[in-house]
Amino acid sequence: MGLLSKVVPVRPLNRVRFATLLFPPLGLVLLWRLREIGFGRKLLGTAGILLFSILYLAGIVALLMLWGGLEIEWRGGFPPVLTFRKTKPDYAAVEAHRARQSSAALEPATVSVVVSTNYWTDFRGPHRDGRYDERPILTHWPADGLRRIWRQPIGGGYASFVVADGRAFTIEQRREREAVTAYELRTGRELWAHSYPAAFSESMGGDGPRATPTWHDGRIYSLGAEGEFCCLQAGTGQLLWRKNILGEARARNLHFALSSSPLVVSENVVVLSGDPDGGAGRTVLAYNRVTGAAAWSALNERMAYASPMFVTLAEERQILVVTAGRAVGLTPDTGKLLWEFPWRVANDNAIAQPVLTGTNRFLLSAGYGTGCALVEISREGNGFTARQIWKNANLKNKFNSSVYDEGYIYGLDEGILTCLDAATGARRWKDGRYGYGQLLLASGHLVILGGEGELILVRATPEKLIEASRFQAIGGKTWNHPVISNGLLLVRNAVEMACFDISP
Repeated sequence: MGLLSKVVPVRPLNRVRFATLLFPPLGLVLLWRLREIGFGRKLLGTAGILLFSILYLAGIVALLMLWGGLEIEWRGGFPPVLTFRKTKPDYAAVEAHRARQSSAALEPATVSVVVSTNYWTDFRGPHRDGRYDERPILTHWPADGLRRIWRQPIGGGYASFVVADGRAFTIEQRREREAVTAYELRTGRELWAHSYPAAFSESMGGDGPRATPTWHDGRIYSLGAEGEFCCLQAGTGQLLWRKNILGEARARNLHFALSSSPLVVSENVVVLSGDPDGGAGRTVLAYNRVTGAAAWSALNERMAYASPMFVTLAEERQILVVTAGRAVGLTPDTGKLLWEFPWRVANDNAIAQPVLTGTNRFLLSAGYGTGCALVEISREGNGFTARQIWKNANLKNKFNSSVYDEGYIYGLDEGILTCLDAATGARRWKDGRYGYGQLLLASGHLVILGGEGELILVRATPEKLIEASRFQAIGGKTWNHPVISNGLLLVRNAVEMACFDISP
């Protein structure tokens, strides 16, 4: 505006400048009220004020972050959210709650629920496919939501639960330590905690452990974010054996930390390590599940974030693994490579679980501009081949795994619920913004734990979105998988956990 001052009185221009410094929108209003300035110069001044507004807003945000408690939170999409209430564990609340429970417990805890079967003992259910078939669930929820059994604070992290013998097991961050924990299913009371020094931190993905523990034959197998692999007695939390799989694999940690749940196959337990980074280490490791002795190792390549699955494809029992660059089938007894299919995701972020859609087909899906593909495994001579049936961008599971039911795939496409025809990949519908949460299939319905802690019930139908019910279950960013066992629904995030009655 220097040239304008030769023609226009200085005082009105100074008022515009001063107002812009205090509050740019006010300066913009005063600028356009000046009669002495032509339209072209007003446009030029407007551009200058808009550019200054960017710096103005950046300065305010910086000041609020320094002194006002404003924080950045990544909730799955882009850009991140600015919030004064970031979802992070309240360790003081966790410790106070544990102290209250301890003072109230005059005698050792006893299991308060009779369990006929141990059903949800693995990540995403007994087959790692997000299906709950143990018994029917309630599909007509009360207006105010399911009946809550208990709700309480929990440590940080993104692990889910496994349930056995009336107990719920998970892994969580407690200040500078990771803790594998066991809770009484009917009361939420902590029964034991096994902790060790570990504090993984990452600004986008968040802090704490990611991998859900596995229960098998009275033992808990847990994998921490930095490679601490433990076998614990499920009844007492006693440490039976431990490994550091990054050290054993001669590998570096992944950017978002080790996230794959241990997989029990016959007499062994299989875990995925990190990145050998050009070294000679192996990154798929199998140990004897009882003694911890090394059984076999396979693959010299960077792993990703999906968990291994024990499946049957083309009539062959095998371990399905998604690495940073491909999907592979491995023999369960030696880790021998059976087949491979190239699958590359930007920044090696293969996170969502494969979804079986038949006896020899499975779906791969990823966000970050990748999309989804249906892969078919066939026998060919003495070996196997993997070929692509279709590929498109109709379903982009970022870190939210899908489910399959009666010919259709249901999943969150960048936070929006989507139904695909599994045979063709055609989209049947896309509707309902549920954020970057998780879902499972039960009684012909989708039970969705939304990205902000809501529980939503949706009919699993290819016709259209039919939302039956929703209510706020827990608060804050929620990326953890929900669990159903013995008619109870368990949910958690990095702040709190809750249990609801979902029996009919």
